[in-house]
Amino acid sequence: MNSIGIVTDSHSGMDPNLAEKLGVMVLPMPFYVNEECYYEESTITREEFFRLQESGASVTTSQPSPASVMEIWDRALRIYDRILYMPISSGLSGSCAAAQALAADEPYEGRVLVVDHGRVSTPLVRMIMDALELIKEGQSAEAIRETLEKHRADMVIYLGVQTLEYLKRGGRITPATAALGTLLNIKPVLQLDTEKLDAIKKCHGFIKAKHFMIETLKHDLETRFKEPYEAGKVHLLAASSATPEETAEWTDEIRAAFPGHDVLSGNLSLGICCHTGPGALGIGCSCSPKLG
Repeated sequence: MNSIGIVTDSHSGMDPNLAEKLGVMVLPMPFYVNEECYYEESTITREEFFRLQESGASVTTSQPSPASVMEIWDRALRIYDRILYMPISSGLSGSCAAAQALAADEPYEGRVLVVDHGRVSTPLVRMIMDALELIKEGQSAEAIRETLEKHRADMVIYLGVQTLEYLKRGGRITPATAALGTLLNIKPVLQLDTEKLDAIKKCHGFIKAKHFMIETLKHDLETRFKEPYEAGKVHLLAASSATPEETAEWTDEIRAAFPGHDVLSGNLSLGICCHTGPGALGIGCSCSPKLG
């Protein structure tokens, strides 16, 4: 039996093929579309989700049931001695706290360690990959959890949004603001932090929004992340709710702006897409955690 395994949820946006390759189990998260429950990448595809969203359907997220969480833990514990459970950030959902309560009782106490890592989507995928590297190095589950939580804020991601419609639906902007912004071709840039998703810039047109995100990340690497960046300890990230073609073009733009650097590209989780809608593009970075 392997020593330590990793379980996450679909708010990571982890591609099923990558999850299988890495040996990571992914819990499908529930959504309600017009009050009907679906499960991400299980009973609803991304294409179906966006089709329903664009048609005007009411889309809301929900926490997983305790039974579904325990079921995937039980499956994982038949393979691994212990597991690190890495759900959506506690700042964005209550499911992390619910999991911590479940893990405090038998038969999971001491065997399931819930990591409050502060991440979602591609930054979470990168942190899962970091955790796998630490497991391979022989670190204990407790030490890995401590390291990941210590470095939870060592990342940033910016999201350019194509439409104001879904921010309006979510109550983040008023209908009047959305109407005026649409008229003026305003494309907001959001910053996804460990605790919240906030608008930080209004750009006239999506090309300017993409340029702003790239230049802002360059500034972050020259200031906030200067030391790890110069040490080669920063991973570049791309995230998207756009088409595969648009995502590939965006990833190429990032590579061109940061020559010589690999870019981990992934889907924005549907939980984030509830706010951004289709067509959103993101760029960010994540620093490699280190013990000690």
